[in-house]
Amino acid sequence: MIEPLRRTLRAWPRWTGYAAAAWSFGYGTLGLLWTLGVPGFPFGEGDVPDARGESLFGTTTAAGFGPVLAAIGYTGAVVAFLLARTRSRILVALGACYTALLLVAAADFRVLLAIAYAPIALVSIFGWPPVDYFTTALPWPVLNMLLCQAGGLLWLGATLTALRRGRDACAHCGRAEHTAAWTTPAAAARWGRVAAYIAFLVPLFYALLRASWVLRIPLGMSAGELDELHANGLVWAGLYLACFATLGGVLTLGLVYRWGEIWPRWIPGLRGKPVPRGFPLVFASVVTAALLPTVAGVVRIGGSDLTTLLTSPMTYWPLWAVCLGAATLAYHYRTRRACRVCGRGTPVVELPGPVPA
Repeated sequence: MIEPLRRTLRAWPRWTGYAAAAWSFGYGTLGLLWTLGVPGFPFGEGDVPDARGESLFGTTTAAGFGPVLAAIGYTGAVVAFLLARTRSRILVALGACYTALLLVAAADFRVLLAIAYAPIALVSIFGWPPVDYFTTALPWPVLNMLLCQAGGLLWLGATLTALRRGRDACAHCGRAEHTAAWTTPAAAARWGRVAAYIAFLVPLFYALLRASWVLRIPLGMSAGELDELHANGLVWAGLYLACFATLGGVLTLGLVYRWGEIWPRWIPGLRGKPVPRGFPLVFASVVTAALLPTVAGVVRIGGSDLTTLLTSPMTYWPLWAVCLGAATLAYHYRTRRACRVCGRGTPVVELPGPVPA
């Protein structure tokens, strides 16, 4: 069961283009159905009323935006199918646009909140907190955002494959006859470290702001708004998010430190063993994808005064996404082995020496 799935995932350059075409056709059909009055339109009028202002499409209607979704979906199906079979630069550019539309524009910060509150879903089975995670954090509009992001990942794979095909590079690893200097392990270690430190600092700013509210310091809000947070108990949810952000920032450093490749001594049962390479890559990539839609929040905040824009932690979340993505890519370049398909690359030697503390 696991091995066939693993082989399928490894063969992603062969099928992501066709999968993106199928996904686009399916979503285009949803757009057509919403146009005809079928319920379930997840944007604008179909979104949670209190959250419509967070979305770039918060003012849309099924009658007006449904035909647009249908046109984009059906056109995308044709583009993705051709992208899987050609090396056209125009199609690659269109693929990049579809990728950005689905990964960045189609969602908002609620994707990140759904991931951040996921541990609460495990605890809530014991009756605390008295909140239905799936109703609160994963209503249909948010599930639709996750659906769009899944489509965006398919489009990313299809576009990347076509781009590599046009460069006569290996579709699986991206290596060509001549390796770009910035992708070498030594170069990736340098620029990856800078990106990781920035990705470490940005969530700390958010965490400090949330922690200040617990201490009744009204940073970024009025005293009345702060009193309301304490009265309804939401300040403690903010403290949880502060801890979650801090943990995420610290774990980011594992992408550039040795404990990101060898389990530290203080982890029972795992200490001294190699960290599975896919473990940090998958988790960091998921968080990066969840951070990308926060661009919508920055656009919304940008309509207010400059002080609000500069003091809001959400302003810097797109920077967090870019730097975390860069640090993850650097980890990939620094730790990847010789390609199983083209044979290019130098095999990675396991880190010698004592177990890290």
